[in-house]
Amino acid sequence: MNIILHQPEIPANTGNIGRTCVATGTSLHLIEPLGFVLNDKTVKRAGMDYWDKLDIRRYVNFEDFKEKNPNAKIWMATTKAKKVYSDVEFGKDDFIMFGKESAGIPEEILVEYEETSIRIPMLDDIRSLNLSNSVAIVLYEALRQNNFDSMCLEGDLHRLAWKNS
Repeated sequence: MNIILHQPEIPANTGNIGRTCVATGTSLHLIEPLGFVLNDKTVKRAGMDYWDKLDIRRYVNFEDFKEKNPNAKIWMATTKAKKVYSDVEFGKDDFIMFGKESAGIPEEILVEYEETSIRIPMLDDIRSLNLSNSVAIVLYEALRQNNFDSMCLEGDLHRLAWKNS
């Protein structure tokens, strides 16, 4: 799996997301500009001592990302989507993109991805969930749909085989 953060602003969120990516074997793609310096101690503090194990890639903008990942299937996580994240089928190599904390994914990007836009259900009077929580919710659903692919221990594989039989 792949997580894309489009112009993240809060270093602690990116650090927490980085830690989740390390724990799940997920690549983290960062689209600039970032609202912090990547070696910022708050990023590393949130990511703890896992940051050096993170598969992280940076891009100057969304066009740069698309050029370097031309066949990427991208799910756009946005409060504006009609589809709920748990109602779609994620592939094991899919990308899930999240926008910056203050504004989400820009509208000019979303219009191209209406069919692959997804949302997390929440009450109407809530603007959005915390970015790192949102990433964890959607990422773990995508991983679950793919039977937690390479994350399982031997005992877990037996339980999954039994559950799916």
